[in-house]
Amino acid sequence: MYRSHNCGELRINDLNKEVKLSGWVQKVRDKGFIMWVDLRDRYGVTQLIFDQERTPSNVIDLAKTLGREFVINITGSVIERNSKNDLMSTGDIEVLVSELKILNSSITPPFTIEDESDGGEELRMKYRYLDIRREPVKNNLILRHKITQQVRKYLSDNSFIEVETPYLIKSTPEGARDFVVPSRMNPGEFYALPQSPQTFKQLLMVAGMDKYFQIVKCFRDEDLRADRQPEFTQIDCEMAFVSQEDILNTFEDLVKHLFQKVKNIQLDKFPVMTYDDAVQKYGTDKPDLRYDMKFVELNDIAKNREFNVFNNSELVVGFLIEGGNSFTRKDIDKYTDWVKRPQIGAGGLAYLRIQEDGTYKSSVDKFYDQSDLENWANKARAKQGDILFILSGDKDKVRTQLGALRVHVADNLGLKNPEEFKPLWVVDFPLLEWDEETGAFHAMHHPFTSPKPEQIDLIDSDPAAVRADAYDLVLNGNEIGGGSIRIHDKKIQQRMFDCLGFTKEEAEKQFGFLMNAFEYGAPPHGGIAFGLDRLVAIMGGNEIIRDFIAFPKNNSGRDVMIDSPSTVSDEQLKEINLKTTL
Repeated sequence: MYRSHNCGELRINDLNKEVKLSGWVQKVRDKGFIMWVDLRDRYGVTQLIFDQERTPSNVIDLAKTLGREFVINITGSVIERNSKNDLMSTGDIEVLVSELKILNSSITPPFTIEDESDGGEELRMKYRYLDIRREPVKNNLILRHKITQQVRKYLSDNSFIEVETPYLIKSTPEGARDFVVPSRMNPGEFYALPQSPQTFKQLLMVAGMDKYFQIVKCFRDEDLRADRQPEFTQIDCEMAFVSQEDILNTFEDLVKHLFQKVKNIQLDKFPVMTYDDAVQKYGTDKPDLRYDMKFVELNDIAKNREFNVFNNSELVVGFLIEGGNSFTRKDIDKYTDWVKRPQIGAGGLAYLRIQEDGTYKSSVDKFYDQSDLENWANKARAKQGDILFILSGDKDKVRTQLGALRVHVADNLGLKNPEEFKPLWVVDFPLLEWDEETGAFHAMHHPFTSPKPEQIDLIDSDPAAVRADAYDLVLNGNEIGGGSIRIHDKKIQQRMFDCLGFTKEEAEKQFGFLMNAFEYGAPPHGGIAFGLDRLVAIMGGNEIIRDFIAFPKNNSGRDVMIDSPSTVSDEQLKEINLKTTL
C-alpha cells in the first residue's frame, strides 16, 4: 500500500495514528540532528520529521539523499507540531518517519514549484507537467472540472441529451479559416476540423432530439492574439420549439447555477440591452458593467461654435470619470498619446475639469465660455472633482475609440474587481454586416441565424436594416456565450444564401445536406454556445485562458512542450498524396 491518507488530510485528531504517505518532496530543511521534509501531492502538503533520537539511522541516511521533486513513500506516526503553521491545513501536525522508500529520484527542476514561481511563462509551458504541480495551476484545473461537472448536471437535470458530433467534417467558406486534414483513402480530398458543431446540432433538432448539449473541442486556424488558442472548448447547446426568451431563461439559470454551486455566489436577474444601446452607451457590444462611465453625446451643446474639430465631426461624445480632476497634466498627456496610437487612431483627446471651486477648465477653453462648459458638465451629471474625457469624429469609429479608452482608464484606476461579476444579455444584433474589402454583406453570426420574423421581407430590399434573433451573454466585458434562433424554413434559408452571394450551386455544394433535411419537417429551434475556457477563467478571477487549460499553445500557436506543429516524413506525405518536402 502506497498510502493510507493523502497529504492534505491529516489533522490534530489523527494524533498517534500510524500512516503511509506518498508524494513529491517540495522542500528539505536539514539541521544535522533533525530534518524536516515538506511532502506534496494533489491534496496538500504534510510536514515530515526525521529525528536522530526517534528515527532509525538508516532512514535518516537515506533522507539526507533527498532532493526537490523526489517521489517518496513513508511510514510514520502522527505527532503534534511544536511550531504550528496556521497557513497550512495540516499545520497542527507532522509525521515522525520510521520507514522511507525512494520511488523515483528527480533532477533539479528548471523553476521552483511554488505558488510564486521563478519560471517565465514560456519555460513553464515547456515543462507544463511540472507547472501543473503548482497549487495555482492545479486549482485552476480543479475549478474547470467542477464547472464542467455542474454544467452536465444542470443540463441533464433539464432533459438535455449529450451527443458527440464528428471531428472530421466538411470545410465551409463561412467564418474563420479551417484546419484541414488530408484523406489518405480519398486522394486530393480533405476533411476540416470543426469550428463549431453548428450544422450537426441543427440536424439533431430535425432528428427530434429536442434538447442537445456537448462539451466539445473546436478549432480555428486564425491569426493568433495574446490570449487566443487555435483549439478551444465550447459548451454547445440546442433546443427545439423555443423562442429567444426560452433560451435566455434556460441559460441564464445555467450560469446562476454554476456561480451558486461553484462560487457560492447568488447572481441577480441579468439585465438585457440591445446591440444598438450597448454600442451607443459603451462603444462595444460587450460592455463591462462593473464600472459606470456611460457615454454622453454632446453634439447639441458642443457644435456650432468656433471649434471646427467638433463642428466637422459626425459625433462629439465623452464619458465622466469620478474624481478624475486629480489627474495631472502628465496623466492626461499619457491618455492623449494612448488614443493617438495607430491601434486606436484618434486625432486627440479633449477634457473638461470640474474643479473643486466649482469652475471649469477645459483643453478647448478659448472656444467656449464657462456657461458652455457648465452645460457639458450638467449633461454628464458631473460634480466637483470629476473630469470629462471627450473624443470626436466619425460616429462608428469614435464610439469604438472611446470604448477602448473607457476600458484603458478602468484598468489604470483598478476598477475591474475580479471577484465582482456583472452579466448582461446583448440582443437584437444586425443580421448582416457590410464588408468594404469584398463589397458584399456577410453574416454577423453565421448564415443560419434567423432574422426577426417581422423583418424577413427587408432581406431583399434593405439588408442592413434587418435585425437578427441573436443574443450574446457578456460577463465582465467578455463575451462568454452567443447564439441565435435558427432559420428552419428552406425558402428563407435560400433567401439568406442569395443575400450572402451564394449561387444555388454553391449553396447546394456546401449546405445541401442541411437544406435537404429541412424538407423533412424541421422544427423551430435555436441554441447557444459558451466559451468554456473564458468562462472558467473569469470565474477563477482571471482573464488569461491559458492558465485554465491543461496543455495550452503559446502565442504562436505552438505546443513548446511536445514541439508541435512539426514536419512529417516524405513517406507520410506520399501516403496522403501530397508533394514531398523540398
